[in-house]
Amino acid sequence: MVQIESLSFCYQPVSPIFLDFDWNIARGERWAIVGPTGCGKTTLLYLMAGLYLPSSGKISINGEVLRKPRASTGLILQEYGLLPWKTVFQNVALGLMVRRIESRKVNKTTLRWISLLGIDSVADRYPAELSGGQRQRAAIARTLALDPDLLLMDEPFGSLDALTREELQNMTLDLWQSLSSTIVLVTHNIEEAVLLCEKIMLLRRPPNINPVTVENPGSGFPEYRNNPGFVSKCQQIRKMIEHIKEDEDRPVTMRQ
Repeated sequence: MVQIESLSFCYQPVSPIFLDFDWNIARGERWAIVGPTGCGKTTLLYLMAGLYLPSSGKISINGEVLRKPRASTGLILQEYGLLPWKTVFQNVALGLMVRRIESRKVNKTTLRWISLLGIDSVADRYPAELSGGQRQRAAIARTLALDPDLLLMDEPFGSLDALTREELQNMTLDLWQSLSSTIVLVTHNIEEAVLLCEKIMLLRRPPNINPVTVENPGSGFPEYRNNPGFVSKCQQIRKMIEHIKEDEDRPVTMRQ
């Protein structure tokens, strides 16, 4: 599905974020990207979305080299990205209308996703009239209405309170059961990564060369939160991140 080969990227030539970085994602897999602040999690997501281009190397999706944003990639951001002058219904329908889908199908698809996300009761309201959870549901509905084969999520629940966050995590798991999309989630929340994703990649502070991957086969169900394996996996990931920080903060000693 996604193949990243010898990827290098930098905002400044002397400070590469990624250097000869390789990563492969199979179709239908659910990945989380975690790591210390500033390690390049969001940068990698934007590279996969085609919003940034590699300094060298390449990203291929379904065998085609990525040179610009692609129509079949969905991107969900923490800031929602809703247009404040449009209603929930209009925001959810926006992408379909941009693609010039026939109006009857636009209405049918929009109503379907608004209902699935549980926001049909606020379909005529504007973003300013919604709670944070309702705004994020609208943003998710707008993206899923386009039927993406690759779904990229950047801290989608990061600004929500704990109860709303857990509610939307459970809703996301329910939705994913019926989707065939490949999913990549960026999150600083270890528990969220372990709950939602079957594979977890740990990034270091730049430059990232060899990512660490942790298998997490128990994920994908709300009940996993109550499983001892969930707690154990969270502890494992947390210790790995702490170890990464300790290694990077340790002063370099010069040999005489």
